[in-house]
Amino acid sequence: MSPTLADAIAHAGPIELVTYREAPLSERLCRAIAGQQLSVKAAASIWGRVVASAAECSLIEHFAAAEPETLRACGLSAAKVKAIRAIAAATLAGELDADVLGRLETGDRTQRLTAIWGVGQWTADMINIFYFGDPDIWPEGDTTARKTLERLTSPRRKTIRTAARFAPYRSYLALYMWQQADAAPV
Repeated sequence: MSPTLADAIAHAGPIELVTYREAPLSERLCRAIAGQQLSVKAAASIWGRVVASAAECSLIEHFAAAEPETLRACGLSAAKVKAIRAIAAATLAGELDADVLGRLETGDRTQRLTAIWGVGQWTADMINIFYFGDPDIWPEGDTTARKTLERLTSPRRKTIRTAARFAPYRSYLALYMWQQADAAPV
């Protein structure tokens, strides 16, 4: 391990992997989609408008029934609207049972999640870390985690190889990288 990386981890001290299960899995997936490639502040603002647009309706029912233009008016791109509607359809079809998915191996769970239109590896990684609490996920597609690890080690070394040395606790490495970058994933 590079001395710079070791120092950064030592300086940060113990870190905890906190899961966010206050909302159903389908809503966490939709929120992750809505916040992709946005600042935390922008993502929170857009998500607030999305929730407000649902009024008294459940979010998933709202996503399934709302006109795409209604969701677009909240600040979502057309692709994000399509993904959120695909998640709603999968939920209503019974394909996103958190208990069932939680019993699967990570690879199988990821495969099920990424089979939904618009749910990619990054989204599956975030759900595996922050919803299911998987301690061994390295989100290679997360620019902040990857760039921070490169900065603390070497831009010439593949971060996936560096992260492999932290198995079975690669999620904690990601948490340290986000903390080091002073950025929190959505």
